[in-house]
Amino acid sequence: MQTDANAQSAGLPLAGVTVLEMGTFITGPCAGMLLADLGARVIKIEQPGSGDPFRAFKGTLYSPHFQTWNRNKQSVTLDTRGPDDLAAFDALVAGADVFIQNFRPGVAKRLGVDWERLHAINPRLVYASISGFGATGPDADRPAFDTVAQAASGFLRLLVNPVHPRVVGPAIGDMMTGFYTAQGVLAALFQRQATGLGRLVETSMFEAMAHFNLDDFTHLFAADQVMDAYSRPHVSQSYVFQCSDGLWLALHMSSPPKFWENLAEAVGQPDMLQLPAFADRNARIAHYEDVVAHLAPVFACRPRAEWLATLRRLEVPSAPVATSVEVLQDEQAKHLQLEIAAPGPMGAFRTIRSPLSFDGQRSLTVTAPPVLGQDNDAILGPIRTVGAEAAELMPSAG
Repeated sequence: MQTDANAQSAGLPLAGVTVLEMGTFITGPCAGMLLADLGARVIKIEQPGSGDPFRAFKGTLYSPHFQTWNRNKQSVTLDTRGPDDLAAFDALVAGADVFIQNFRPGVAKRLGVDWERLHAINPRLVYASISGFGATGPDADRPAFDTVAQAASGFLRLLVNPVHPRVVGPAIGDMMTGFYTAQGVLAALFQRQATGLGRLVETSMFEAMAHFNLDDFTHLFAADQVMDAYSRPHVSQSYVFQCSDGLWLALHMSSPPKFWENLAEAVGQPDMLQLPAFADRNARIAHYEDVVAHLAPVFACRPRAEWLATLRRLEVPSAPVATSVEVLQDEQAKHLQLEIAAPGPMGAFRTIRSPLSFDGQRSLTVTAPPVLGQDNDAILGPIRTVGAEAAELMPSAG
């Protein structure tokens, strides 16, 4: 398991910070993982027997879904509805710096883990609460998952191809909510240095995705423009093209003009920019589909590797539309040591390291996601022993 000593020796800035996470699925666990990647000791508190529901998404209690968001953590099992487990939980809270939960409004109070109660136990505790649509308001009790939050915030329509409408891509709403939560926790920890007091940090998936969709709203406020799925790629001059071997590449041609001049050379059409659709940036935006129609058959004539070599030589902003396998094979990814590994309960655990380096030092160590209750003895054993010894010292009645 990741220890404070390991984090300290790696120069990670959150070494010495203890986080309790009662998170399930993605939002809470993502926030906890981000703090763990920065060196915090994250103790994941799970229900006995089943744990985080994400564990069972592949029929075991160690699914890839669970593994994604739970590296560098410890796991203990507690049911805070029982007095003994609640007492053990309170002992953990008394020594913790951060608590994270992503329950629906009202659930934390029923479990005895609400802000008011925990703040009374430990006034220095930073308490992060994540909801779907906010703690109050007409939609407070509305169930929220990633696609719901993306859609309600106005973001999903910017991803859906109107010609072939399908929900696409990863759980961006869940992930971004976790990122914003971690940001709020870090801000509260920084302020605690001056005040000595923790803060209640709240966000919702709806709020997080509305803010992540800021460009859409800014265009509405500033230009009375409601963006659609093609607005950003048209303005940024972003394209994807299929090559003769069936593989795809991407271009981002927004500026400066030399990129288009070099592209014209790359495709062997030096006079291409004299065509009306290519005349200038505004023309290319207005005639985006004509630009695609002109270039698509050109790129379809050669394999992707040849195109990428030519485009790189001429400094045209481009990249393969890579699979995860291709990313790991890339020489730059190898140079940056993106893939890291550690022994795990199901064999080697492989993952992508944190993208942050401190003083030129990358964090290249990781611990595999814990099996359910893996750290019960190490963490809860001493607490229960102390509690039992205290009970023995209590005077008997009468």
